[in-house]
Amino acid sequence: MTLAPAAASLPLLYRQPRVLQPGLHSGLGFAGNGLYGFAAEANAVPLLAAEMAATGRRLPIVFTGDALPQASAVLGLRARQNLCVDAAGRWLAGPHVPAYLRRYPFIFLEDNARQELTLCIDEAATVAVGADAPALFDSEGQPSAMTRSALAFCRDYQAHHLLTQAFCQAVAAAGLLVDRHADIALHDGRPLRLDGFKVIDEARFNQLPAETLAQWRDKGWLAPVYAHLQSLDNWRTLIDLAREAAPPIPGLPAGTMRQ
Repeated sequence: MTLAPAAASLPLLYRQPRVLQPGLHSGLGFAGNGLYGFAAEANAVPLLAAEMAATGRRLPIVFTGDALPQASAVLGLRARQNLCVDAAGRWLAGPHVPAYLRRYPFIFLEDNARQELTLCIDEAATVAVGADAPALFDSEGQPSAMTRSALAFCRDYQAHHLLTQAFCQAVAAAGLLVDRHADIALHDGRPLRLDGFKVIDEARFNQLPAETLAQWRDKGWLAPVYAHLQSLDNWRTLIDLAREAAPPIPGLPAGTMRQ
């Protein structure tokens, strides 16, 4: 499982984010129909620390990146493969839907001129965005209930994102992250090796000083650590989902994760 950087340094899945404003988007709407076809080729997505327990019940959680490690839910065993989304774009029953996907097509991006975060929408979104959906702005140019809800969700996401960054940085600073690979036997007997990710070394974690563990407990960081460690038994979930998935695209390398 080898990670590739997102194109043009844009956030994963976002292709054309622009500041949401009535002058540009008064004729657009968003249906929020709960379909996730836009993520059908995302085989790993970022996770918030607060949702690692829910995710770890069914899916593996790993850490990606070097300078700034990031907790990620593994959704597929091959490049451009999300085993949690069916052909109609529906999320399968069972696995938790990461907040990163529930936020789309909205996102907070930094306004360098104003030194603040502004609500943006991916103008290249191909699902649930259009003139026939509930309007983003009312007739007076004021944000609709849908837009206000998206703003509140993005604010909450950003707050949890900062907390998650602090958690991941602490895990890395404590020297707990180690490179790992997973050797998997698919349902038809074919072997598959997945690499390019890190996990928390449980032995190193157990050797942390009592003072550090107490600090992590008070910060709420022990729960995501345990969720991550327990989630590493969930590769079987993806193998079972792969049994029902369409055959892989010819020529795609096995064991490649794109993010």
